[in-house]
Amino acid sequence: MRSWLDRMSRAKDAASEDQVVRDLIETLLAHPAYGERWARHWLDVARYSEVGGWTQDNRSNPKAFHYRDWVIQAFNQDLPFHQFVSYQIAGDLLANGTSVATGFFSLGPNYASDGGDPESIAQAKGETLDDRVDTFSRAFLGLTVSCARCHDHKFDPIPIEDYYSIAGVFNNTGEVEMPLVDHGIVQAYEAGRERIRNQEKVIKDLRDQSKKLSKEHQEEAKAHIESAEALLKVIKKEAPSKYEYAHVVQDKSNENMHVALRGDLLKKGELVPRRFLRILTQGERTPYLEGSGRRQLAESVVSPENPLSVRVFVNRIWMHHFGRALVRSPDNFGRLGEKPTHPELLDWLALEFAGSGGSVKHLHRLIMHSATYRSSSTPSEKGLKTDADNRLFWRMDPRRMDVETWRDALLSVTQELDASLGGPSQEDITQSARRTLYAKTSRNDPTASDRFLRLFNFPIPRASAAKRTQNIVPQQFLFMLNSPFMLERAQKLALSFEASSLSLEVRIDQLHETLFGRRAEQREVEHALSFLKDFEIEKEHELSAWAAYCQVLLCSNEFMFIR
Repeated sequence: MRSWLDRMSRAKDAASEDQVVRDLIETLLAHPAYGERWARHWLDVARYSEVGGWTQDNRSNPKAFHYRDWVIQAFNQDLPFHQFVSYQIAGDLLANGTSVATGFFSLGPNYASDGGDPESIAQAKGETLDDRVDTFSRAFLGLTVSCARCHDHKFDPIPIEDYYSIAGVFNNTGEVEMPLVDHGIVQAYEAGRERIRNQEKVIKDLRDQSKKLSKEHQEEAKAHIESAEALLKVIKKEAPSKYEYAHVVQDKSNENMHVALRGDLLKKGELVPRRFLRILTQGERTPYLEGSGRRQLAESVVSPENPLSVRVFVNRIWMHHFGRALVRSPDNFGRLGEKPTHPELLDWLALEFAGSGGSVKHLHRLIMHSATYRSSSTPSEKGLKTDADNRLFWRMDPRRMDVETWRDALLSVTQELDASLGGPSQEDITQSARRTLYAKTSRNDPTASDRFLRLFNFPIPRASAAKRTQNIVPQQFLFMLNSPFMLERAQKLALSFEASSLSLEVRIDQLHETLFGRRAEQREVEHALSFLKDFEIEKEHELSAWAAYCQVLLCSNEFMFIR
């Protein structure tokens, strides 16, 4: 986005430049790709994956994309913050809410027991509940409530009783498949399935009964049975696929939970009511008595009396704009977390955000119109002496693109990017022209998409990921130099430049403009001319000279970094 701003902000004076920037920001916020971009940030927090299992449980969630598409839509429609949060906690229980949003919880890992004994079952259940508590508290509150699972939190004022007050809410919540079609279609599908099951039973019974016949009659019966099986196979093949559905949650009970001594659900301690955290409640805490308690929990999270939820969200938005957050531990605002570098700024942004009705686009405007956001990444001698670490945000920190932005940019400059919105995920994203957001991801056995994404620091979705690591390893450069994906992009980009009748100098200039938003410097033109000439002399290359030159530029830091 910053490079686009730089390219589009060439105006004759400051006033017209400001207007160009304002218009551009509005264009960007109205673009469907805005929702896709910011949805990906949230999906990291939601540990989104198409494979829901963990520890021997590789259950697939083939309709997980409905939740992902809802998140995209929520950002594009500027869904108010309190609704964005509430719908994911209790969208099935709220007026005008949507059950699809509860995929935030239903798509989490479900831990499988190692055996059928009570200890293994209790352990697996405890791990699954802990995922829900941990993801909920880190995502919406910026607290590590999970640390109070076995004992009182050692650093934050969160007693073990509070952990099981929250866990009790999720213990009353079950995961289901919610049809997204008319009830009549569901009935017809289930009736067809029942007929097939009945036919299978009839054939099985006939096969069992035929064993009691004489050998002569067995052969005759076998022919009839095989004919029936062949017909049933055809019926199954031609039967309609399952109706469209979404993975959601719903209330299954209305019970409080015992404290699990040392985290063992089989060792029951005090029975605690479902209610909000003591540290975030003013006055007497009200127990959650309605159903699972999710609706009341959602109300507690978005209540104006809760000082954390808005600040945690604002901090995330700031982090993705600048590469680092005001609170550098974005999912831990507790004592072990980092203190805010600019507490007054965080408070002001939170107040502005809340005052706008929780408009995320309003928050973007506040940040992107600021002189801080529009500052150059070029360091100054004075600035380096005063604040070498740039803790005061006196300049923009250069940072490497994440894997989604980088791959999408590669497809964009070669004019291959498929900008269609939503729908099922791609098994191997390197074989698709769709945005990288639509790659199929797994928690356990990596998909073809996972193998590519994880190479470039994509988080394994086993737990909520507040921010990504930034590792640079040799395998990344091997991919850029040798992978079929990169070679194909270089060849695609080179086609138009190879066929052009313009001079080499002009084409080199155009290529720099396409990739970097600037004209080539004289020394770059000279290096390029020398490279193209020398490359043509050596005929044993897989790529043409122009394709090789394009690959060099696509692998350059200038293309891969946001400045």
